[in-house]
Amino acid sequence: MLRSCDQTRVCLVVAAIAAFSLAQADAWSSETTSLEATTQATEPVNVIFDTDMWSDIDDALALAMLHALQERHEINLVAVTVSTDDKWCAPYVDLIDTFYGHPNVPIGVVRNGLKIEAFRRLFPSGTWPVTRYTQLLSEEKNRDGTLIYPHRLLDGTKAPEAVSLLRRTLAAQPDGSVLMIQVGYSTNLARLLDSAADAASTLNGRDLVRQKVRLLSVMAGNFADSTIDGKTLTRGSPEFNLESDVPSAQKLFASWPTPIVVSGFEIGLTLPYPAVSIERDFTYAQHHPIAETYRTYADETSQKWPHNHATFDLTAVLYAARPDRNYFSLSQPGRITVLDDGSSRFDKFEDGSHRYLILSDAQKARTLEAMVMLVSQPPRQR
Repeated sequence: MLRSCDQTRVCLVVAAIAAFSLAQADAWSSETTSLEATTQATEPVNVIFDTDMWSDIDDALALAMLHALQERHEINLVAVTVSTDDKWCAPYVDLIDTFYGHPNVPIGVVRNGLKIEAFRRLFPSGTWPVTRYTQLLSEEKNRDGTLIYPHRLLDGTKAPEAVSLLRRTLAAQPDGSVLMIQVGYSTNLARLLDSAADAASTLNGRDLVRQKVRLLSVMAGNFADSTIDGKTLTRGSPEFNLESDVPSAQKLFASWPTPIVVSGFEIGLTLPYPAVSIERDFTYAQHHPIAETYRTYADETSQKWPHNHATFDLTAVLYAARPDRNYFSLSQPGRITVLDDGSSRFDKFEDGSHRYLILSDAQKARTLEAMVMLVSQPPRQR
């Protein structure tokens, strides 16, 4: 539980200084620097963000981070694709993009993908959707009938199909220039691998990815023991993003032709986003979609306020955009295998193209502070 705001900020600053000193003292391993060298650029790096954007709120905070990084000229968000087959996901993405001053980011949506009914079958003990923030904010209106959060895409079924958009977007980028970030189910990216040559490119999906993508950053799996609600979650346990579409996750990790870095469940769990930021850092706008989304989640899930929520998806974004800032360390190289129940196994071997994030106690305060600062950064026009 966080202490008072002032005490927390002092602790964060002290810990950040300590973490920076440690970072200066420790040299990166040759394996780490070789992978990070593939993700550095002197100009904004092109990013494709694949998200479920549904039922949990870390996707929304992660998208806010991407817009802040774009304002800082660190990335160029060239497309967002949605892996949940629900009409409200894409309009919500559109209203976030519009709020942050980037209304022309292309948005694609899965077809014949996971719908609410599928989640009720997969996870019968849950209430789906956990929260309806995508619909509630997309429909919210002023007294005069205008949308509180303006956006042009009113029905996600009218958005382009995700794989077609991915192919067109990749084909238009320079070779080896794209960072892909997946923070939902693997449906879209697995289908991309299986895609055939088309008008966008003469390459099949796997070859197109190999030619255009430098790194895939994924939020999925469990790579260390952790504790949630007083219960121990063991390394390798089934994880939601993997469980939701196991065949696609298996295909992705078995066939993706570029390096993959994975942020496991345990990373975001240990870095809860502080509710004090929601209360104080978003007041520059009378209506702020990120703050309202956060509160909507807390209300609909009966979370006691102030509610500090895990930063699962934010960690995958932060590593992808800033791999050389020592926010995280990396495992040895190896291979991740997804099992039939949505659990995962990591096997080390020297030539492996998969790694997962490791977070030390010394890194925690500085890493959380970086995510909070990016999520709460105001758009330039505001």
